[in-house]
Amino acid sequence: MSFQVKKDGKQTSRLNSQIEPTQPPKRGLKTWFPELSDDTHSKLEIYQEELLKFNKAINLISVSTESRVEAVHFADSILAAKLIFPVLVPQKEIYDFGSGNGFPGLVMSAMFPQFKFILVERDGRKAEFLKHAASKMKLTNVQTIIKTVEDLPDNSCHNVVTRGFASLHKSMLMSRRPMAKDGKLFHLKGDSFTSELVAVPSQLFSHWNASLLGNYTLPETNSVETVVLTEKLTD
Repeated sequence: MSFQVKKDGKQTSRLNSQIEPTQPPKRGLKTWFPELSDDTHSKLEIYQEELLKFNKAINLISVSTESRVEAVHFADSILAAKLIFPVLVPQKEIYDFGSGNGFPGLVMSAMFPQFKFILVERDGRKAEFLKHAASKMKLTNVQTIIKTVEDLPDNSCHNVVTRGFASLHKSMLMSRRPMAKDGKLFHLKGDSFTSELVAVPSQLFSHWNASLLGNYTLPETNSVETVVLTEKLTD
């Protein structure tokens, strides 16, 4: 308590305390996506905890994105799912090629428990992480396969999602055999998708049709991301 003397000689008191600056409310998945169920948010929280825990040993995501994991990785998968799921081949399971850290497959499987997801990953350690995370999240609609994409059975995949897997050109080449005719391969891409599309050899378009499914903006980062759809035209 400090005292201040006025001109009339009377002493008055004044509380001499520092006022903490107002902190902006913490924003995150529950703020950005209130339409998701409490159960889905709970599963995504568990996934985030396990991801950051295992990232120290397996290098699942860039350390520079750990503090922004919800905006950079989770929101990306959720917003892409909103574009992808209305146009899936109906009544077919969904593959995540090169699932690695679980984006987008684990996020989408938590959002859509009525769909079966098959996570394809050739790295044994990352595949074990995927199994562990799915178990912790209590997901019963997820299967993890330790294989390369090329080793999958011919014409077995009708719906496929990829994120950070390979360029459009390489993804189309590697997926040609396992993708069924009329199958849909969804590529989550950033602003590099135009240069990747230009680099695709023209002969590949006798087997594939490529189109821009849509764009979306990530929260906080304001980064514009893209989903490119390639559809298999031949057996």
